[in-house]
Amino acid sequence: MSKEKKEVTFEIYPDMDKLLDKIVDDYNLPDKSKAIRILLDYVDEKDSEWDDMFATTRCNRC
Repeated sequence: MSKEKKEVTFEIYPDMDKLLDKIVDDYNLPDKSKAIRILLDYVDEKDSEWDDMFATTRCNRC
């Protein structure tokens, strides 16, 4: 796996930003970028569960 990182820009809701702050604080991570990389690594490991993660309709902000 490559250790080279690529800078990306994306939009999230303010409450998700606060959630990332909490994850960084609770787990003593260096920054939100690291938290997101950990979450993406976890999702990558669970590819057999992607239908449940991504095909399930969640309306948390409806």
